[in-house]
Amino acid sequence: MSFFGIFAVLVTLAAVFGFVNERTVRLPTAIGVTLASLVLSLGLIVLDLVGLPFGAWAERVLGQVSFGELVMQGMLSFLLFAGSLHVDLNQLAWHRWPILFLATFGVLASTLLVGGAVWWLLGLFGMAIPFLWALVFGALISPTDPIAVLGILRQAKTPKSVETLITGESLFNDGVGVVVFTAIAALAAPAAGGHGVGGVGPAEIGMLFLEEAVGGVAFGLVLGLAAYWMLRRIDNYSVEVLITLALVAGGSVVAAAIHTSGPLAMVVAGLFIGNRGRRFAMSDQTRRNLDTFWELVDEILNALLFVLIGLEVLVLDLSWREVLVGLGAIPVVLAARLVSVGSTIGALRMVRRPFERYTIRVMTWGGLRGGISIALALSLPQSPERGLIVGITYVVVVFSILVQGLTVERLARRMPARQV
Repeated sequence: MSFFGIFAVLVTLAAVFGFVNERTVRLPTAIGVTLASLVLSLGLIVLDLVGLPFGAWAERVLGQVSFGELVMQGMLSFLLFAGSLHVDLNQLAWHRWPILFLATFGVLASTLLVGGAVWWLLGLFGMAIPFLWALVFGALISPTDPIAVLGILRQAKTPKSVETLITGESLFNDGVGVVVFTAIAALAAPAAGGHGVGGVGPAEIGMLFLEEAVGGVAFGLVLGLAAYWMLRRIDNYSVEVLITLALVAGGSVVAAAIHTSGPLAMVVAGLFIGNRGRRFAMSDQTRRNLDTFWELVDEILNALLFVLIGLEVLVLDLSWREVLVGLGAIPVVLAARLVSVGSTIGALRMVRRPFERYTIRVMTWGGLRGGISIALALSLPQSPERGLIVGITYVVVVFSILVQGLTVERLARRMPARQV
């Protein structure tokens, strides 16, 4: 099937699932679409077992979609730009220290905690893997997914300060998470006989961080300034929307070419355009049309992404042991999240930083995992450990979206307004 044919199938499924969800259960769109896609996948597998080859056809179609490349090099930049357009920079600056610590220390601590616990858990199930590969899983599952978080927080009615913390952290910990994942995966692949890059030491990891994270922030600022300069000199909303679209599409391609973090660059550019650009370079009509356009892009791409997550089970060779280990990894990931968030918030409270009650609880349960974790897992080189890691990742991500995503709103509404 051609690329356009695959795109047409996915859009049609997203539209049908979205319609059914709105007319029946009315779950948050991300959850409803994922659940419908998962049900369809399981239905196709059952039809395959009774001799109707619909599942095999769907598997062949999905096999032509490079999930990792599609998410990391395409959809992610658009979704992050759309999400960061509506983040208040003043609120973000006020929470800069907890966001900074959560996006750095939190990711590193969670990587070590999850990696060590899963390595022990796999040994119990007779599926022992090298410790470095367990750390690879810890690295790819530790960053909270901005796509999943932003899509669900809009309907969760969380207090503004907590929403800013969760959103800001999830927007920025992607850069750190990808760097940590890349470094550990490069170390692990040669150790397991794979095709990773050898000779990775502190200097190489430091340079990788500078190129990806620092370079991404700097490049995003350059993109934002260039777009801002153009927006200030015209007053034609259709051209101005086109400029922002070119910023994301062209900027992502250039970021990949210069080996810096495109997603992180889009966050910085989106924050710049959404705050300074919105205030000083746009008319009221442009603001309305720009918001409408990017909200539509955000909704469409979110729906497509969560359709893919639900259908991905068709192309994963999951065994019952991988499912059991994945179920066991769920409390491990949540516990590591609780430790990293709790230690950060607790330390800042000691210096009289005010936080609303239940902040730790909501941030722990609201730290969703999504398409980025699956994309990172699928980007691993072929090795005996790859299939196991992909399977465990999928189980954790599906639980995060369906269970945590469905209950975070109820938890958020129990938060009192007073600060402690």
